Amino acid sequence: MAITESWLKANHGKARTKSLVKSDRDGVCVRVSPKGKITYSLRYYYNGKQTTADIGTYPLMTLKEARTENQRLRKKLEQGHDPKVVRQLERQAMIAAKSLEGLFDLWYESYCIKNKKGHFEIRRSFEIHVFGKGGFGHLPADKVSLHTWLELLERLAETTPAIAERILVNAKQMLKFAVKRKLIPANPLSDIYAKEDLQIKKRSVDRHLSDEEIKMVWLAIDRSRITPKNKLFVKLCLIYGCRNGELRQSKKTDFDFEKKIWTIPPENHKLGKSTEKPLLRPITPTIEGYLKEAFELSAGSSHVFTNDGSDEVLGVRAPLAIPYNIMQYLRRKESFEIEHFSMHDLRRTCRSNLSSITEFHVAEIMLGHSIGRIVQTYDQYDYLKEQAEAYEKWCKRIFEIVEGKTPPQVPVNDNVVKLDFRNRG
Repeated sequence: MAITESWLKANHGKARTKSLVKSDRDGVCVRVSPKGKITYSLRYYYNGKQTTADIGTYPLMTLKEARTENQRLRKKLEQGHDPKVVRQLERQAMIAAKSLEGLFDLWYESYCIKNKKGHFEIRRSFEIHVFGKGGFGHLPADKVSLHTWLELLERLAETTPAIAERILVNAKQMLKFAVKRKLIPANPLSDIYAKEDLQIKKRSVDRHLSDEEIKMVWLAIDRSRITPKNKLFVKLCLIYGCRNGELRQSKKTDFDFEKKIWTIPPENHKLGKSTEKPLLRPITPTIEGYLKEAFELSAGSSHVFTNDGSDEVLGVRAPLAIPYNIMQYLRRKESFEIEHFSMHDLRRTCRSNLSSITEFHVAEIMLGHSIGRIVQTYDQYDYLKEQAEAYEKWCKRIFEIVEGKTPPQVPVNDNVVKLDFRNRG
């Protein structure tokens, strides 16, 4: 027996002990929840399997409208389309058609978060420059022209080329994502490139600190008003040559002081996604003191490095300002002008010095670089002994550069040694 409007009205909002499913005609049925919510559904066969697709809810959709939608979807079914997929794509298309910002949100949740560690910076760049004041995030995604994009990108390329390139690369990926899902007809940025069309030249990647710069940076770390945890963070980044994210995300359980090993889990290092293996770095006598001091400063947290006044892990943006603060201190207090450097340049400084301290493959392993698929497959030796020797030699060199003396050894026992940053290198 076919469903009527009066039956829907009588059952809407009426509580019951269990759900009820009632058939209408042409594959339409309604599902009544225990709380009385009524949902229209379409029953159909696709690829030999029976399935259902929700059409709408009563009373927002009338019975006549549900039957009309049923006929439209059955026509799609006859053309070979799955009605459930048709409705999902149409829903996504409506989001995209509503605004470019809506499309970005869809891409960000579906792809960006899962595949890009720097997704916070990507979102922030779009919020400021694309969706912010004077932006075009409110426009329908398929109505944003190439000229609109270029007007923004060319302006940014003159002032902040790195931001311009970030937006271009990710906008192209977002629009490609939308084209594949039939949300927009074309990608206007598909043939636009940073170097060729925006004249953006890559920043030189050979920046590393000279011996004099190492000395002055270390001095600034010790004498400036940088927080103690940030002082330790910078020194350990320089000593280990690690990516700052590896140290920033580290937990206390990653450090085994008995076995003298720091284990970086796969999700925290660059090669982890492909190798699914952790990185192992030694904890040497010199390094141990710095780590134990960091543990003391974050006594209430499971993480080694935390935000100021919080037990939460150190924010991704927190380390970025440290080099600037060091440069400002050297300029004001020491009358020393130092060329701009980043936290990553400390990693390059470490690697450059390791070349004269240890063998090539050991230095590459220390930094967590790939040494070739065949080698990684057949050579399962961890080189921890060789790494430890190299790290101690590197520490000795740093102290000789800074003070012309070797570093004091930290007692290998359970007593935590307090480190005086002003008196010790």
